[in-house]
Amino acid sequence: MTKTETYLFYLIEDFTHMPFSCAVEPLRLANHLSGKPLYEWKLASENGETVRASNGVTSIVDYSFEDRVKSDRLFVMSGLNTWKHITPGLINALRRERSHGARIGGMCSAAYVLAHAGFLDGCRAAVHWEYHDSFMEEFPDVSVVRNVFVADEKFITASGGTAPADLILHLIGETHGQGLANEIADQMVYSGVREASAEQKASLQARHGMRNPHLARAIGLMGEAIEDPRHTSDIAGEVGISTRQLERLFGRYLNCSPSKYYLELRLNKARNLLIQSECSVTEVAMAAGFKSVTHFARVYRGSFGVSPGEQRSRLT
Repeated sequence: MTKTETYLFYLIEDFTHMPFSCAVEPLRLANHLSGKPLYEWKLASENGETVRASNGVTSIVDYSFEDRVKSDRLFVMSGLNTWKHITPGLINALRRERSHGARIGGMCSAAYVLAHAGFLDGCRAAVHWEYHDSFMEEFPDVSVVRNVFVADEKFITASGGTAPADLILHLIGETHGQGLANEIADQMVYSGVREASAEQKASLQARHGMRNPHLARAIGLMGEAIEDPRHTSDIAGEVGISTRQLERLFGRYLNCSPSKYYLELRLNKARNLLIQSECSVTEVAMAAGFKSVTHFARVYRGSFGVSPGEQRSRLT
């Protein structure tokens, strides 16, 4: 007789509903298409009461984090403002489950939770691309990858959006065969099932409709040197073209100068850190390559219409 696997989902307040649905529906369809109870799923929240998703939908749960629930897999589901909802009760529950041999994973922004619990040091992890900057700043010992999911680590992770569907289909395929996983994908009208190695965001070439290796290389160099910005002439020299040629490439493909694009990269990182982390404004300024907090605040307001402090206060 086929064993029924139990998946336990820890739902964190403000969890994102799409990834949650994408994780559960393949399990339901596996039962439906096979005609067997291959999976069951249970839900838990901090206090065992209802939990609200970021879209306002309220879910009734079966357990609290304090309850010891036997499961084959435990997934943490989170979303917005994850760092605000990481409680001692949650961390203690995860450490307890780990000590009992639970196979633990995280979806969307839940890599934050696993990293706070100390599970991901020295490991590769997937987290929604919007959180990459703040995550790498806070957890330098974790190797953040752009993959849609990571299934070959002790603690498996999936980024946001529809990536949990890819991960769950992968797990179903491993246990019950790729044929069933493909049938489920067909039922979901999900023709673009992705392997773990697929990246979350389209490449620079795809996003800008270009195929210029010099421009791609220059942008890559900028992204690698946010905290210590490089001069445009240095970047052009490393790419192997003149500064004037680099300026023409940015103007042609991105309709801006190299310096303007570089500044936007740095300011976007600063905004991500202000929104997604508890770093001080001074720490954010340094991480974005500004030596003066006053200068950073002036430039930030000019770009986003609010000061860094006002940006942070909007979240409280």
